[in-house]
Amino acid sequence: MGHIICIGSQKGGVGKTTTAVNLSAAFAIAEKKTLLIDSDPQGHATIGIGIDNMKVRKTLYHGLIGGAILDELIIDSDIDSLKIIPARMELIRADSELISRPGKERVLRNLLNDLRDRYDYIIIDCPPSLSLLTVNAITAADSLLIPLQCEFYAVEGLGRLLKFFQIFKKGFNPGIEIEGILLTMFTPNEEVSRQIAKDARNNFKDLLFKTVIPRNQHLRESACHGKPLLLRDIKSVGARCYLELAKEIMGEE
Repeated sequence: MGHIICIGSQKGGVGKTTTAVNLSAAFAIAEKKTLLIDSDPQGHATIGIGIDNMKVRKTLYHGLIGGAILDELIIDSDIDSLKIIPARMELIRADSELISRPGKERVLRNLLNDLRDRYDYIIIDCPPSLSLLTVNAITAADSLLIPLQCEFYAVEGLGRLLKFFQIFKKGFNPGIEIEGILLTMFTPNEEVSRQIAKDARNNFKDLLFKTVIPRNQHLRESACHGKPLLLRDIKSVGARCYLELAKEIMGEE
């Protein structure tokens, strides 16, 4: 049965989508059948994997509102074992259209029930907010992976997210666990970055992944080119870090 990992953060710009795209690619390169679900109306994961979301017929939105079956949503990527369910701005309407539906928190979970046996890993990229889309993603997931940018405001927001997670776990998804906290945009020659990494290790201990994602120009450039960095330059520092993260997750399981 496939393992569903939700990648979420209340703060934008922390490397959430970069992680979703490159971790999915790393699993796929390791010959794991992987599905990336773009649950952010900005559609950046879709674009980052190389899909023009304006040219696709059906997106996650159509699946959530009952306008399409799952197989109509799934699109191939440049890696044989990596598929994607795309998103674009219409997904922003899902919050208001689902709000009055009974079981509105479990729509995505129900949608994914039939997919678990087809994939080893399902990665959900969430919007940077505690919207109904995020609630659906966390309800559907087995675990939550939290990117933590090495800056003060990101650490402050992490505390609020962890409190929300505990409330949510109790009320909606008792089986969900923290997959791990991933330090991102780490700059080793900056004192602030080093101090935040040290404080995070002291405060969150085993919740932190050993892998740390550096602030990396190649990662930023790969997003602009619409390709996972692992397909552009697998020997680059950023690509190797995401391969290490995939190994760390697969090793723990």
